[in-house]
Amino acid sequence: MNTRKKGEAYERIAAEYLKDNGVVMLEHNYRNRKGEIDIIGKDGEYTVFFEVKYRKNHSAGYPVEAVNYGKQRTICRVADYYRMTHHIGEFSPVRYDVVGICGAEITWYKNAFEHIY
Repeated sequence: MNTRKKGEAYERIAAEYLKDNGVVMLEHNYRNRKGEIDIIGKDGEYTVFFEVKYRKNHSAGYPVEAVNYGKQRTICRVADYYRMTHHIGEFSPVRYDVVGICGAEITWYKNAFEHIY
């Protein structure tokens, strides 16, 4: 299985996990010329931008550690564009979460990072 197909498979697993935990799915693999966001959903009043990371085991580190500053900045820029095009106001609550999958273990890191301007 190539990397992209593997990523899509784990994004589907993450989406099912999030749905089971009350998240309403809005978008999967939202892309624009600045980058991509794996999942966009609503968790209560929050619009949440999710990054999904998979690791077979912890030998390469925890999945959340792969969401470095550069990736966070890209997610924020794509999220800004999404918010603008979907008329989500500047004072509407948003959050940036990471879903880490390591082996069969799924961990949801709420508010994993702050918005980067």
